[in-house]
Amino acid sequence: MGKTTGFKEFVREAAPYRDAAARLCDFDEIYTPHDEGRLATQGARCMDCGVPFCQADDGCPIDNLIPEWNDLVYRGRWREALDRLHKTNNFPEFTGRVCPAPCEGSCVLGITDPPVTIKNIEMAIIDRGFAEGWVTASPPAARTGRRVAVVGSGPAGLAAAAQLNSVGHRVTVYEREDRVGGLLMYGIPNMKLDKRTVQRRVDLLREEGVVFVTGAAVGDGGGSADVGRLHEESDALLLATGATVPRDLPVEGRGLPGVHFAMEYLTGSTKALLDGVPPPLSAEDRDVIVIGGGDTGTDCIGTALRQSCRSLTNFELFPRPPAERAPDNPWPAWPLIHRVDYGHEEGARKFGRDPRVYSISSKSFISGSDGALAGIRTVDVERRDGRFAEVSGTEREWKADLVLLSMGFLGPEHAVSDPLGIAYDARSNYAAGYGSYVTSVPGVFAAGDCRRGQSLVVWAINEGREAAREIDRYLMGSTRLP
Repeated sequence: MGKTTGFKEFVREAAPYRDAAARLCDFDEIYTPHDEGRLATQGARCMDCGVPFCQADDGCPIDNLIPEWNDLVYRGRWREALDRLHKTNNFPEFTGRVCPAPCEGSCVLGITDPPVTIKNIEMAIIDRGFAEGWVTASPPAARTGRRVAVVGSGPAGLAAAAQLNSVGHRVTVYEREDRVGGLLMYGIPNMKLDKRTVQRRVDLLREEGVVFVTGAAVGDGGGSADVGRLHEESDALLLATGATVPRDLPVEGRGLPGVHFAMEYLTGSTKALLDGVPPPLSAEDRDVIVIGGGDTGTDCIGTALRQSCRSLTNFELFPRPPAERAPDNPWPAWPLIHRVDYGHEEGARKFGRDPRVYSISSKSFISGSDGALAGIRTVDVERRDGRFAEVSGTEREWKADLVLLSMGFLGPEHAVSDPLGIAYDARSNYAAGYGSYVTSVPGVFAAGDCRRGQSLVVWAINEGREAAREIDRYLMGSTRLP
């Protein structure tokens, strides 16, 4: 490493977000401009450790060459850092913004000190690459004559398309929404991932020869694209449809107007923002309760605050995590600790408190005189013998006229897969082995959340890249894809 003692000389200094009060006034990205001096210092903190856990095992699923580009940033060799970054990651501008950075959780320095700011450095490298004009379209030199259809344009589908196109296959990506990007376009709000950033990469893929078909509801013939026909007309078919069936909350009053799934709310809000029209479901002047934490819950919080909600509360079933790793959560596993994300900080700035309420379970929704949602009844819970038990005497009622359900996803929809007759696993995901991605139907592959279940963007990219490798092997008998 360029600075072998850097980890002892410098402290962690993560790039700050824009001021919370200022960013609540718009849907612009929450990030501040990159500070090259700070980034060089943070790159110098990367240790010359014997085994870089950051890029393997519990760390980065796509095996990013993290120590190499940390060192190159320290040395000011940004172009070379970009080349290293693109060797393993098709879309570092996405992961640098929205990935929770499991690499930092497994950083060797993190055993005794705060880890290296890997995510900040990754984002800065790719942003510098675009700013300098180093990132350009690179079409394949020749075509193989093979045709591949990809259903779904989220991170798994896009990664697979990019890889397959790079070795000369003709790739067509089908997306049911009006814009390409899947989760990246409509599942993640603009302040965390500006849609111009997504479109910029889609435009590059289009320049390289990837064909995109939007408004394509692939299914059993009732949609705009028959999946059986796609299978027949393509040499290989990849299903990368994501896990889009949300976990519901089947309690009394669930059908009241005012109770909605988080993704319905986020999708409508982002689409309206891009189209320049009022959102179909707005939090403006409403008492909002978000049920469920995680990134999606935080995104609901941030969106509702920007839409000028009257009040905001976030229910979490689990107790508040500890400030530091618990004894049963050792390095290099992901640290299950208390974190304050951008939405929590913004909620505290606007209402004077962190919006989260822990160890609470929703019992029923309350109807108002007009038949719409007026509130919610809850009870506190505690863990007993590994299960949640209600705490007697803790029942409460909360005022709410908008409740957003953000409790995760159960698996993929089956309108695409049922007509093909592919097998499912016990959790309703498309059955296809990790590493092979082959379904029970010859020539049909599956990758991403529809195969592994709800997961991270970086895992979707990993599976898209690996599925492309196996599809190339299937089509050509061998492969040079990583």
